This record gives sequence, structure tokens and C-alpha cells, in this order.
Amino acid sequence: MSTAGQVIKCKAAVAREAGKPLVIEKVEVAPPQANEVRLKILFTSLCHTDVYFWEAKGQTPLFPRIFGHKAGGIVESVGEGVKDLQPGDHVLPIFTGECGDCSHCQSEESNMCDLLRINTDRGVMINDGKTRFSKNGQPIHHFVGTSTFSEYTVVHVGCLAKINPAAPLDKVCVLSCGISTGLGATLNVAKPKKGQSVAIFGLGVVGLAAAEGARIAGASRIIGVDLNPARFEEAKKFGCNEFVNPKDHNKPVQEVIAEMTNGGVDRSVECTGSIQAMIAAFECVHDGWGVAVLVGVPNKDDAFKTHPMNFLNERTLKGTFFGNYKPRTDIPGVVEKYLSKELELEKFITHTVSFSEINKAFDYMLKGESIRCIIRMDN
Repeated sequence: MSTAGQVIKCKAAVAREAGKPLVIEKVEVAPPQANEVRLKILFTSLCHTDVYFWEAKGQTPLFPRIFGHKAGGIVESVGEGVKDLQPGDHVLPIFTGECGDCSHCQSEESNMCDLLRINTDRGVMINDGKTRFSKNGQPIHHFVGTSTFSEYTVVHVGCLAKINPAAPLDKVCVLSCGISTGLGATLNVAKPKKGQSVAIFGLGVVGLAAAEGARIAGASRIIGVDLNPARFEEAKKFGCNEFVNPKDHNKPVQEVIAEMTNGGVDRSVECTGSIQAMIAAFECVHDGWGVAVLVGVPNKDDAFKTHPMNFLNERTLKGTFFGNYKPRTDIPGVVEKYLSKELELEKFITHTVSFSEINKAFDYMLKGESIRCIIRMDN
């Protein structure tokens, strides 16, 4: 029996208050409007971004809200004007989008779509400024246009990557956010050549993905830099073969790395958001050809300070958003890297819970016990 055009009643994990456990509730999901797609979520995962906005410590609280932005699902129905997707297609919802028409989408060099760029404050669909979720007639807010902590959700067509149906959604769903960000920062922006050296600052999930990118690129020395030495053993699985804890040295870490590498690494990728780490990542690359890439998000009052001679001596500093991947154009290709066994995803997945146990995923992340926890929507 087709549900197209009808309101669907389903379970969702609703955040009613900041920092309070999510509640599994029956909600109503309206049909997709123009340029929207309704999909059935099969697997989702938790990210630090969900936790940050759920805690609501540093931004305007918006509740009730359905979080979640890393998932894999199947198209249930499509709204007017949707030509690229049809019911049954396998998709990954992405927190940022690709409208295909703006100057950024028309550029080969940018993935920062004017229309669908991430907006953490918006809790409604851009088509009509309304939510597609409700309960007893009361709206429930969306999160970054995806809201995947629901059995069904509605997403703008430009925020959905159509992928090979052979790809297991319980694995490739983790490509919707941080893993693609770190992987692309290395492969698309730093672009190390085979045999070169790469320093990775911060060995959380984004840093581990950046290390995985360096491994895929054939880097010979992959130096992990982190203040938590407990992360070093895990990082070996992702290609890191040397480690530096800045706390073990009485000189700036950029000097330590320069001494280790005869003048500096060929490439560095900064994945912490610490302004000190950003400066160190830039100053530790070799003059003449070194490239540093900033991925971490700094505090709003931070200022990057380095001597201009570091640039004049032919070091390059770059920044990246979502690994410079265009969601619809490029993410299907990242899925193919996994299917061809070039990219390894299983090692990022440390836990699996059922949908009814979603709060356990929050506990794992808050305790620092998980890299990625998969949430199965089947129970």
C-alpha cells in the first residue's frame, strides 16, 4: 500500500529539553513539498554536532527538535519537481547541500552552496518555512535539514546523495559528516603525494579520517599529534605510524615536528579547532612546498597569528568545509571507494545500538568511549 501523499505516523527520538534524554514518541511526518523527498531511515549515527546543539550551551536553544544528520535510508516518496530520485533509491542525507544552480555549485572549486549551506539555527524547511514533523498539531523542529533520529524524515533533494544500492547502509551511513570531512581534507585539499609526510593534529573521528586519507594517498610518515596518548594505539589502525604529545616537550610542537622531519612535514591537517594547534599545524610544514589544511572550527573570538615570512617562504595555508566534497556529485564516489576496499569504514564503527537505546549512544560519546555508534532503526 502506497503512503505517498499521506501523513505517516512513526517513531522519532524527540529532544524536548536541552541536555535531557531523548524521548521515543509517535510523531506525524507530512508528505514532501516541492523539491523535497521523504525517506525511510534504516541506520543513523550520532555526531558531536548533535550533542553540542542538544546541550545548547553556546547557541539559541530550539526545542522540541529531532536531531541526527548522519544516516542511510531509502526514498519513500518525492515532491513536485524532483527528477533525480524516485521511490526505492538508496540515499545518504547530508547536512549541507548542492542546489546545482548557484555560483558555488557551478564552480569546480567550491562545495559551499548558497541555498543549502549548513544552517544550524533553522528548524524549518526552506520551501515554506514550516516543519514536516508534528505531534498533536504542534510542530517539532528540524535539525540541519536532515533530522535522521526518526523512522521517516523529509529532506531537500539537494541534500541527498544517491548511492549504489549494493553499499551496506549500516556502514556507509557514517560518510554523511565527519569521516568525509577528514578524508576529503587530506585527499582533496592537502593532496599529499606518495611517500610524503603528513602530520594530523587531533585524533578524534575527523583526525582519524584525515589519517585514513593519508594512508590511501600512500604517505610514508603519518604523524599523529594529540594531548591524549590513549588515542595513539587506535590511530595505528588508520595509518598513523609516529606520535607526538605536545605535553611531553618543553618547546612548541611545531619545532618538535620540524626537528623530526628535517625541516618540516610536507602536509599537515588540523582537526581540533584549537587556535594553538592551527598555528602549529601551519608552522610545522616545510618551507618551499608545505601545505597546511585547517578543518577544526575555532572559537568566534580567535585570531590566527603567524609571521608573514612563513608565507613568503612558500608555505601554503588552506581551509576546508566538508572535505571539499559536493554532496550529490562526490559522495557517491566515496561510497565506491569503500565498495572497492580502498577505504575502510568498519574500523570507525565501535558500537551498535537499537533505536530504543539511542540515549546509550549519547552516553558512549559523552564518556569518550566510541568513535562512531550505529543506531539501528528496526526496533
